[in-house]
Amino acid sequence: MNNEKYNSLSVVGTQWGDEGKGKITNYLSLKADMVVRHQGGNNAGHSISIDGKKYSLHLIPSGIFNPSVKNVMANGMVIDPLALVKELEILESQGIKDYQLFISDRAHVLMPYHIRLDGMYEELKGFRKIGTTKKGIGPAYVDKFSRDGIRFADLLDDELFQNLLKDNLLIKNKIFEAFGKEKFCFEEVYEKIISAREKIKKFITDTSLIVHEALENGDKVLFEGAQGVLLCIDHGTYPFVTSSSPTSSSIPVNVGIPLNSISKTLGVVKSYSTRVGKGAFPTEFENKISKKIREIGNEFGTTTGRPRRIGWFDANLVRHAARVSGLTDISVTLLDVLSGIDKLKICKSYLLNGKEIKYLPAGETDFNNLKPIYINLPGWKEDITNVKSFDELPKNAKKYLLKIEELTGVKVSQFSIGPDRNQTIDINQLFK
Repeated sequence: MNNEKYNSLSVVGTQWGDEGKGKITNYLSLKADMVVRHQGGNNAGHSISIDGKKYSLHLIPSGIFNPSVKNVMANGMVIDPLALVKELEILESQGIKDYQLFISDRAHVLMPYHIRLDGMYEELKGFRKIGTTKKGIGPAYVDKFSRDGIRFADLLDDELFQNLLKDNLLIKNKIFEAFGKEKFCFEEVYEKIISAREKIKKFITDTSLIVHEALENGDKVLFEGAQGVLLCIDHGTYPFVTSSSPTSSSIPVNVGIPLNSISKTLGVVKSYSTRVGKGAFPTEFENKISKKIREIGNEFGTTTGRPRRIGWFDANLVRHAARVSGLTDISVTLLDVLSGIDKLKICKSYLLNGKEIKYLPAGETDFNNLKPIYINLPGWKEDITNVKSFDELPKNAKKYLLKIEELTGVKVSQFSIGPDRNQTIDINQLFK
């Protein structure tokens, strides 16, 4: 098979998440036939603004607002059915009632005991705390890979589900008892999950078949992940990472499709850098400018409300993301947030033990000791929130985008100049 026959696009975050993927995927979903979420759970969130109205998504794909789009929650996800029902109810209260949703029968169910375990593990880690959202994602993936997990297919077989739940509680309750925590009651957990199942069971199916058929038919298929490449369990800044891989490279396994199914990969990058939680952050700074960026960019977590840490754009990080995720294009978001800053900086390389390097070291100590080497660029004062093309940008804003393209080695095909999805400017065509 040749991937040129497919009309697919993967959207990945290239930093530590929160790059604006939700807005970009929602914008691109207007042109798509299907949107596929391939990993993670409700430990991440997308804030989307449509015609001035704000929506928050944590599990559901960004195409949910378009009735003609098929939205797939693939097997690589861990899904809290209680949180999913709540999210659907909130959307329906906001008038989003006409949608197409498909949940993989191979996706793993995130259970209430996973959430408690997540909090316990974080408390016990001491200096190794990673700043988890305590949504149970890590423990759910642990059960998946230790082959103790419960899948959505199991929910449809009541006898099997009861047996699996009893076996899991037998083990988990011993852990809770050992640490002086209250045991989970089988009947209470069972009733909660079954109640949620009744509301979502009509969506549960073999999504691998659905996605594969769409690809073979030449439909426009959009793949979206949660978090960013620097939070990848394998290629991120370990141990301060998530429990799955947000890279484009992970999509075939996470969805159940051929390796060559992805035609293009769009890396979403902020015009600056942010990070939530613990871990080294080479370009981080805190002064009047960072406070201004945080306020104007509304840099507070969608899921947690935590203020995000602010740093200058780091070309090294994006080059790393481009290599491990196969970026073909870049979308630069929140460019408007930098308006009014006289002098801008971009990190072009690092200094490590007196030597200049242009890669990300794997060692935690080495990463903690990186010193950014910057290039300075002049800023712009003009309001750019109403521009309609690259040519309408101020000269220095154009230079900034072109420098990002030069330093990352990936063409800038799109940029964003405001929170509304209509404030997205295409330079190059992404879908065929």
